[in-house]
Amino acid sequence: MASLTYELTLAGLAVGSAAALTGIGLIVTYRATGVLNLAHGAVAMICAYVLRQLVVVWGWPLPLGALVTLLVVAPGLGLILDRGVFRPLALLGSNPAQTLVASIGVFVLLVGGAALLWGGGARDDAPVLLGDDPWTQLAAVVALACLVAAVTRWTRFGRELRAVVDNRPLAVLSGVDADRVAAAGWAFGSFTAGLTGVLLAPYVRLDPYGMPLLVIEVIAVAVIARMRSLPVAVAAAIAIGVAQAQLTRLHPEGWAGPLVQALGANLFVVALLVAALVLPGVGGKGRDALPPPPRASRVPTPVWLVTGILLLLPLGFAGSDLHTAVQVPALAVILLSLVVVAGRGGQIALGQAAYAGLGALLTALLATAGVPTLLALGLAVPMVAVVGLVTAWPAIRRHGLALALATLATGVAVSRFVLTQPYATAGLSLGRPAGFTDDRAYYALELLLLAGCLALVAALRRGRTGRALAALRDHEPGAEASGVPVPGLKLLAFVLGAALAALGGGLLGMGLRAFDPEAYDPIRGLLWFAAVLVLGADSLLTPLAAAALLITLDAGPQAGTAAALIGLLATQTGHLPPLTTWLTPSPKPPTPPGEPHPHGPTAADGPQHPTGRPAPLPPTRTGGAARNPNPTASRTHPHGPPPADGAPPPTGKPAPLSTTRTGGASGNPRPTGGRAHPHRPAPGHAPAPPTPPAPELRADDLTLTYPGGITALSHVTITLAPARITALVGPNGAGKSTLFDCLAGTLHPRRHQGLITLGGTDITSRPAHARTRLGIARTFQRLAVFPSLSVEENVRLGAEQGRVRGDPAAVERSLRLFGLAGPVRHRAAADLPTGTLRRVELARALAGRPHTLLLDEPAAGLDADETAALARILAALAADGLTVLVVEHDPDLVAGIAHTVHTMEGGRILP
Repeated sequence: MASLTYELTLAGLAVGSAAALTGIGLIVTYRATGVLNLAHGAVAMICAYVLRQLVVVWGWPLPLGALVTLLVVAPGLGLILDRGVFRPLALLGSNPAQTLVASIGVFVLLVGGAALLWGGGARDDAPVLLGDDPWTQLAAVVALACLVAAVTRWTRFGRELRAVVDNRPLAVLSGVDADRVAAAGWAFGSFTAGLTGVLLAPYVRLDPYGMPLLVIEVIAVAVIARMRSLPVAVAAAIAIGVAQAQLTRLHPEGWAGPLVQALGANLFVVALLVAALVLPGVGGKGRDALPPPPRASRVPTPVWLVTGILLLLPLGFAGSDLHTAVQVPALAVILLSLVVVAGRGGQIALGQAAYAGLGALLTALLATAGVPTLLALGLAVPMVAVVGLVTAWPAIRRHGLALALATLATGVAVSRFVLTQPYATAGLSLGRPAGFTDDRAYYALELLLLAGCLALVAALRRGRTGRALAALRDHEPGAEASGVPVPGLKLLAFVLGAALAALGGGLLGMGLRAFDPEAYDPIRGLLWFAAVLVLGADSLLTPLAAAALLITLDAGPQAGTAAALIGLLATQTGHLPPLTTWLTPSPKPPTPPGEPHPHGPTAADGPQHPTGRPAPLPPTRTGGAARNPNPTASRTHPHGPPPADGAPPPTGKPAPLSTTRTGGASGNPRPTGGRAHPHRPAPGHAPAPPTPPAPELRADDLTLTYPGGITALSHVTITLAPARITALVGPNGAGKSTLFDCLAGTLHPRRHQGLITLGGTDITSRPAHARTRLGIARTFQRLAVFPSLSVEENVRLGAEQGRVRGDPAAVERSLRLFGLAGPVRHRAAADLPTGTLRRVELARALAGRPHTLLLDEPAAGLDADETAALARILAALAADGLTVLVVEHDPDLVAGIAHTVHTMEGGRILP
């Protein structure tokens, strides 16, 4: 027994050492470049193939082949990736999600390239580099980790690396060559990947698909180490490797025996799943989501007609054998699930292959049990939707990179523990539904189901839910602040995506007349994701084009052609627009500055500035701050850049307010010194419904401490009085934004560290969207508009998700209040200058008729006239009974509108 334990420990050390190398390489690459390199396993596979080619095929001596592979080929691959893929993305300012997509493209490209060069078969003659002694491998790993730690801690390069990790822009300003640091990180990361590959190759299947997936599984050790700690990564790798080896001695009996054995043999997968779903995520909220797609015109009808004709061609011109054609509609349905989750919802979903495989598996299980095949498919779809709900629930609060890892871990776990296990797949048979056994009939059935799915997703893209999904994709914090229930909406997207993937997977299995686990391999899931991103994730044409492209190329004589092509295109996503945009006409460009709008100004526009820009914020009919009607007109706003369109500041009279909720307090020197007058609506416009008195928003003894012990707020108490404007001022770092975010629901103090109440009701734990629906609206210091939506759609979203929903006049009132009711209402928010976008954000916040408005530096980016008009509007809103909190650095604006001013310093409100 002792001998068996020792032998298993040695085997675990060998696997753990290779996993530790993977963790070291991933951590160094991530710390030097900020890229989570999912292509690490593909680089390891390429290096293993190169060493085999040099030693086994060409007959080179093993030491020479190893030196060339590890010191030339592997670092060279890293430098190529740095210069050809990731450095250009960094120069373009791409976020972590875009670099993750590029790394998936590299992964797919290398897998496809290996299949093209060396074929898809497994190789069992890889040379052994360090012998069979695992202690030698472990010593090499420990020595490498110590070397990295020493270089990081005690050398100039290490100091530069730490500086780049902490603050890359500041490091560059300090003279650090961040590109050189990134190149060194890529070279070293690829070296460790190559070493991992040549060490693992003799013990695992060497093929283009097996080894990359195996290395993906051991990403768990880097996630456990939070992508920072090398000792934690090495220790976790060794511990998991030894534990996995020891568990192979278990042979439990009973129905759970095969599952327990599968868990023991795939402990790294379990670790990846737990680390991805339970441990704090990698990345940050709001900065690492997929970017919104370019706003394009609707797909022209002729394009749809041509697409339909092409899909119908096999029915009329192909022979009786449609083995290849029947796969296209089924795969298109699977890819349509990615359009829902990634295209419309903006979420990085890498596990759709698992849901497709479960759909095929459950269909086969039910059909084998005697259920009619079509009914089996109909039952399998909701069953997988429930699985999607269960697996998505712990993942929906993840963002960007963390969400990508969670969905990837789910896909790998389903593949390892269900789809490839004999206990689940033995004895299955899967045929076609009665009456559809012929290829032509079955293909026609697939086309009908595909058309129905396209209609369903098209309906989802429109209306209230479509706008909410687009807001979630464009700016998640902004969507929450608008009242969008983000967790529920994410669940909807993931559940619908799982159901569509299950339907497509079942159709694919029935089309092939068999359940093939390799058809739903996680590697294929990455290929599908890359294909959808390359062609255009938010286009309904994408699943059709991508399915046809992938099936056609894979049916050719050269395996790996589809992967190589898609991977190559995916590495250039930062430079190339989605390919389906070439099939649709470009949207009409915005009117250039200095040219009149082609349709001319309308009455709803208000007066236009001679340059063609919309007029600045219109005044209200209340005097508001009459004693200081234009507090900043005498100087340029200190924080506001020039208008984004480059035109000079407008000098014309602002547009008159058509509908406000106040008759004004025009003779009152203070904004709310007199009673609000009854509203007298303009002819043809409904007045705003009466607003009940605003409840009091209050924070009591609020303390907030960030991880690491930094106290941002210390025993802060503040009351926002109804119908008054409260200003919060102080130096940077005083805690203003933290207090603001606590009031808005973006941040939450720990238990017993303060209380936030609204009208006496405790709302401390309420999320941001719930507070919006209670009547607390907010804006952001950095603009939180939704660029893929039009101005009117942005404002309509606020009306649909705010405190008062269903008011048909709310959108029009907000648009007219801020001078947005003319042709500008139909323009995409991405096309507008900063001043106009500030108005859009304010209009959206007010469209839901809040009683409390929280403004975080609302004058940032506005010129003097726009700031003055903003002051008049805020004064009028307060006169109407709105509670306003303003965090602002402009002393003139604060002096002109605020009734109460609080100064913060060091996380406290000064007496």
